[in-house]
Amino acid sequence: MKQKKCILVIRFSSMGDVAMSVPVVREFLQQNKGVELVFVSQRQFAPMFDSIPGLNFIGVDLNDYKGLSGLYRLSKELNKTDFEAVADLHNVLRTKIIRKFLKSNKAAVLDKGRKERRALIRQKNKIRKQLRPMPERYADVFRKLGFELRLSNRLKNNAVRENAVGIAPFALYEGKTYPLEQMKIVALKIAEKGTKVYLFGSKQENEQLKDWEQLHPNIVSVAGKYNLKKELEIMSGLKLMVSMDSANMHLASMVGTRTISIWGNTHPFMGFLGYGQQYIDVIQDETMEERPVSVFGRENTRSVEKDFFKNISPELIISRIEKYLNKNTD
Repeated sequence: MKQKKCILVIRFSSMGDVAMSVPVVREFLQQNKGVELVFVSQRQFAPMFDSIPGLNFIGVDLNDYKGLSGLYRLSKELNKTDFEAVADLHNVLRTKIIRKFLKSNKAAVLDKGRKERRALIRQKNKIRKQLRPMPERYADVFRKLGFELRLSNRLKNNAVRENAVGIAPFALYEGKTYPLEQMKIVALKIAEKGTKVYLFGSKQENEQLKDWEQLHPNIVSVAGKYNLKKELEIMSGLKLMVSMDSANMHLASMVGTRTISIWGNTHPFMGFLGYGQQYIDVIQDETMEERPVSVFGRENTRSVEKDFFKNISPELIISRIEKYLNKNTD
């Protein structure tokens, strides 16, 4: 019997970027039956890759591999795997160094489109256009290695749906975080309609969400209370997720849950809309043509402080949620 080809895939961070890679590698393996993947990432991301046939996940703690000597040691460990090519879905200094020490010279790397991104965020002579979606950029890496891959760009979920909406009100940067007091109004109004509302966030963010739970019995915070595997299970059973341009949008997309995403100083044009999500579910101020002013949400010191959410009312978000729930009543 002919031995399957094995590809070493590398993507260490961030959580949202790793989550975006999951549908890509899943569909790659479905379309390339003679290939196995060894996916190397941070240990805590392992639940994202559960039950993907043909994929072997290697979880590492990067704190154990610091400096050049640490990366050399990690490369030696990876070389024990019988791979014949490398797919670098990260393409940062760390992965470039690792590739130098790997036994296979056959490698393809991620094209991040930095020049296009700069043109999209600059204010003078800004070029506002849709850039290549990140999942397609990931898929391009496999295509460079000679494989066929056609992404479905569809949400896939067979879970039983609960009459529940998820709200992930936080993002890493202030410029893409909808005002919490206004999002609290959204949560309350949806809960009052008889729909359960799950709040998502980190353990630290849960401290800010405790008073939300006092507003209505239908509001429950799961922030920081469960491991990633359990959070993904809860997300997969939601009728709808509401999220910022954040990791939770990508986690919900990964498990096939439709997501209303709210955008501030960033923009879906950058290519980071959740996999399989629809542009009609994006909420943003289209009149602010200076957007986006940032690739990932961090603004430089020269940026003029602006309220990118001033024209996005809680009522607008509530109406979008209710419209979807009313169309999809069991």
